[in-house]
Amino acid sequence: MTQVERRAVLDATLSAGAKTAYLIDEPLAAAIGAKLPIASASGNMIMDIGGGSAEAAVISLGGVVTHKSVRVAGNKVDEAIIAYMKRRHNLLIGETTAEEVKIRIGSATVLAPEEAMEVKGRDVVTGLPRAMAITSTEITEAIRSVLLQIVGAARGVLEQTPPELASDIIDKGIVMSGGTSLLRNLDRLMTELTGVPCHVADEPLLCVVRGTGVAIENLDLYKKSVTRR
Repeated sequence: MTQVERRAVLDATLSAGAKTAYLIDEPLAAAIGAKLPIASASGNMIMDIGGGSAEAAVISLGGVVTHKSVRVAGNKVDEAIIAYMKRRHNLLIGETTAEEVKIRIGSATVLAPEEAMEVKGRDVVTGLPRAMAITSTEITEAIRSVLLQIVGAARGVLEQTPPELASDIIDKGIVMSGGTSLLRNLDRLMTELTGVPCHVADEPLLCVVRGTGVAIENLDLYKKSVTRR
């Protein structure tokens, strides 16, 4: 969020009747929810990939040391599948269908054996409904450029990380949270392109909300990490 967006969301919350409003950085909330030891002096890296944005951060001593965010995540993956189907197969599909394709046969790396599924949509040329089979390899090709942008955020953070913390991250690896981290083999692609082992947190969909809950219940412990208004 930009500073303008931060002020706007605080103002909106207070206008709605809240006595006090707090803002916590999403990667920090995700790290708390993933049960990372954020208060320790060693470095921990979290990669939170949701629907609208991907956030990478290195956390140490309860605060964010270095951070990078890109507004590319699950929604852009869906859009890439829609664009690919239109460009390559002249078939218009909706967001719901694209998400179903992503979940069922989507993969960050080429699957062996290859998987396939039937996709239904509207033919661009005739305007009539049409069904066709599509393979997992095609979906991997379709979403590759979007995934590279997400990995780019992680690489950008690693490049800015102090050497002492970088060695901690190599030992511990990168923890991934958020719904898009459930995309098959995304952790493997991240490992290949960053050289740092990556693994998905337990229940990645709930990391941010759980971390926010913990921060609310322990505001004295996390007061350095939240913005109060």
